[in-house]
Amino acid sequence: MTKRILFLGAAPSQVPPIEYAKAQGYYIITCDYLPENPGHKLADEYYNVSTTDQDAVLELAKKLKIDGIVAYASDPAAPTAAYIAEEMGLPGNPYESVLTLARKDLFRAFLKEHGFNVPRSESFYDLQEASKWLEEISVPAFIKPVDSSGSKGVTEITSKDQLNAAFEYALNYSREKKVVVEEKIVKQGYQVAGDGFVVDGQLAFHSWADEHFDKLCNGLVPIGQTFPTSHDEKLLQEAHKETQRLLNLLNMKTGALNFDFLFSQDGKFYFLELGPRNGGCLIPEVIRYATGVDLIQATVDAALGLDCSYVQQTSVKGFWSSYMVHSLNTGKFESLNVSERAQNMIVESNMYTAEGDQVNLYSGSNDTLGMMILQYPDMETMLDMVDNMEHDIRVRTIQ
Repeated sequence: MTKRILFLGAAPSQVPPIEYAKAQGYYIITCDYLPENPGHKLADEYYNVSTTDQDAVLELAKKLKIDGIVAYASDPAAPTAAYIAEEMGLPGNPYESVLTLARKDLFRAFLKEHGFNVPRSESFYDLQEASKWLEEISVPAFIKPVDSSGSKGVTEITSKDQLNAAFEYALNYSREKKVVVEEKIVKQGYQVAGDGFVVDGQLAFHSWADEHFDKLCNGLVPIGQTFPTSHDEKLLQEAHKETQRLLNLLNMKTGALNFDFLFSQDGKFYFLELGPRNGGCLIPEVIRYATGVDLIQATVDAALGLDCSYVQQTSVKGFWSSYMVHSLNTGKFESLNVSERAQNMIVESNMYTAEGDQVNLYSGSNDTLGMMILQYPDMETMLDMVDNMEHDIRVRTIQ
C-alpha cells in the first residue's frame, strides 16, 4: 500500500521534501491557501485549506487516511502538524510541546519556569500594559509578534517613544494579536543559527552556523548563515547540554529543530528560539553539502515513523554559507551584479525575480529575491564576504 503524506505548505522553500517524497513513490497531498505555490504541481492532490486551520486540516487528513504529516520550514504550520499527528496516532511530537516552542510568549515562560537563562520578557495584547513593562526593562528592547516567522514584524527600539509604532507594526504580523516586549542581551560574537535532528528523544545531530544580518537595511532579518560557527567548543557544549535538557522537559521525540541562540558577554547561553521544524534560508541544503547529512530526507522518513538512526553527528567539512539575495532599495529590479570572486564560489543560485519586477527594501524573509549557496576557501574570507556582501553581490534597482 503506497504511503500517503500530507504536506502543510508548498512554497518554494518547502519543495525539497516534496521532491524527496515523490522520488520515493509516496502519494503526495499538499494544502495551503496559495494555489500558485510550486509544490502543488508535484502533488497528487492539492487542497485550498489554510495550514493554521487545525480543525479543517484534521478533517482533511482523516478523510484522506494519511500515513504522515510534514510541516517543513514553517513555524505557523508546526503546531497544526503536531495536533493532527496526536489526534490520528501518527509519528510526531506532543502538541502542547510544539505549541510552546512555536509561540514566543509560551516559550519564554517555559524557559523561565525551568531555570534557563532568559531575557526579561513579557507579552501583551494592550499597548498601555506594554508601556508599563518597558519602563521596567528600559531600552534597547525588542518588540516582536508572539507568533510570526521569518523575522516579520520585529523591531529593535532604542528610545521609549518608539514603542507605539513598533507595537502596531508587530500586531500586523500576529494572528494572536499579542506582542512580546523583551530586553536586549548584549552578545559576544555572532548570533547562532543552524538545524538539528532528534532521534528517539536525543539530539542526534546538530550543525550550527554564525548568523549574519545586513547593517545597510533591516539589521534584524538574516541574510545568510556561515558554517561552521566561529564560537568556542566549550560554549557549544553548553548549548548542546541545555538543548537536550529542554527536549527532555518537553518530551520531544523525533524530527527537525531550527536553532536561534546567543552567548552573552559573560559567556551565558540564551535560547532565542528553538523552532520545531527545519530551517528556511536553505539551511538543510547547506548542511547536506557541508556534512553529507540529509535532514530533508530524515524529516519525511520521521513523519512516516521510519528508522532515522542514520542521522548521526558529523562535523562540517570546508566553509559554506547560504545567502539571501535582497535589495537595499525599493524600486524595480534591474539586474544582479556579482563579482568575479563570488561567481567562483557560488555552488547553487535560484533567483525568483525578473527584470522589471517590483522589489522592496529588505525588511522580512518575504522580501527575499533569490537564494544562493556558496563555498569559500577559508573562514576569514567567508566571514568578511558575508558581512560585506554588498561589495560582491548587489541588486540594482530603478525607480
